[in-house]
Amino acid sequence: MTEQLIVRLGSDALDPVQWLVWSATEQDIIASGELPDAAQLASLRDRAGSRPVTALVPASDILLHWVNMPAKSGRKALAAIPFMLEDELCSDIDSQFFAIGPRQANSQAVAVVDKQRLRLWQAMLADAGLVCHKLLPDVLALPVNSTGWSMLQLGEQLLIRQDQWKGMQGESTWMLDALLHFAKQLSEPLQIANYSDLALPDSPNLVQQAEPLEMPMKVLAQGALAQSFNLLQGEFKPKRQHNGQWQKWRLAAVLAVVALTTSLVDKGLQASQLASHKAELDAQIQAEFKRAFPEVTRIVNVRSQMNQKLSELQQGGGGTSLLVMLSQLSPAFAQSQVRPQTLKFDSKRAELRMQAAADSFEALEQFRRLAEGQGFSVDQGAINNTDNKVVGSLSIRS
Repeated sequence: MTEQLIVRLGSDALDPVQWLVWSATEQDIIASGELPDAAQLASLRDRAGSRPVTALVPASDILLHWVNMPAKSGRKALAAIPFMLEDELCSDIDSQFFAIGPRQANSQAVAVVDKQRLRLWQAMLADAGLVCHKLLPDVLALPVNSTGWSMLQLGEQLLIRQDQWKGMQGESTWMLDALLHFAKQLSEPLQIANYSDLALPDSPNLVQQAEPLEMPMKVLAQGALAQSFNLLQGEFKPKRQHNGQWQKWRLAAVLAVVALTTSLVDKGLQASQLASHKAELDAQIQAEFKRAFPEVTRIVNVRSQMNQKLSELQQGGGGTSLLVMLSQLSPAFAQSQVRPQTLKFDSKRAELRMQAAADSFEALEQFRRLAEGQGFSVDQGAINNTDNKVVGSLSIRS
């Protein structure tokens, strides 16, 4: 494939769409531009031709996470990942899609995205007549900086890649403030490989490594084509394309089979078949559970017992009270207006890990100062801006 169309979609259909046609033979840009919204994607149909499209999507809509897996765990252990991450998510795991990424030793990379959002991106491209074979979080198309972070400005957005499986994306104004605040907490200067002409905040803890200035979509296109990870897995994996004659023949055959089956099979038989299929699935689920946990001799509720087993693996016992910590932290929550979204308590380490939302970055910082004034130790993790709210990860130890 000598030419490839790469598009960068927004969070919804009204956001601008950047695009670029890349020549693998010439290693150069054939054409590029920006569309006002996803409704104009159909104008790229001729440029794409019959070739598949690679699409980048905002990393702010995707959770990139490492999951610690048991040693020598196989493919069956991957099925438990949604339950292992259930406490980290704000919504029901059944509404989320879990795409499996690379693995390093016992750490498994996972990308979590809302199924409705994923379907929306696919619909944007399908409605325009574009066949998408790869969907990728935009920050993963940035080059990895082995000595620090990589940064690229794309329109009003700032993309930052922190490591192989971590990054941030959001509006440049607040992202630069967050970057400066994070750097000030470090004991050593943070190295930033800057792929744009955007000036970094003046700070001794930020060291800029100027990279050659290229068109932002060129940098992302080269990284996207070299990236093997794909969000389109499982139920979202693209279907194989067939020629038009085969499609017409297959449709006629399917309709004929459906009509014949409908006329021959009554409702009672269908109900019997469904009941039999459900019994087979229940038996398979119980068999897999017994294989994973052979010490369990009696199964009453598979889901409940699975959650209990995962909880035992992730947390030990202990006497530290979560309620006591929350009671002591209540003044800090009240004064800073910080609202916890998810809570996870490690009683052995007397540590509370949470994802919290606030109206501003300063509110998160106020919460940290108030909690430390109460005698707690607070570590801040990744910070994102979503729906005019600031969402950050906090680890609080007694």
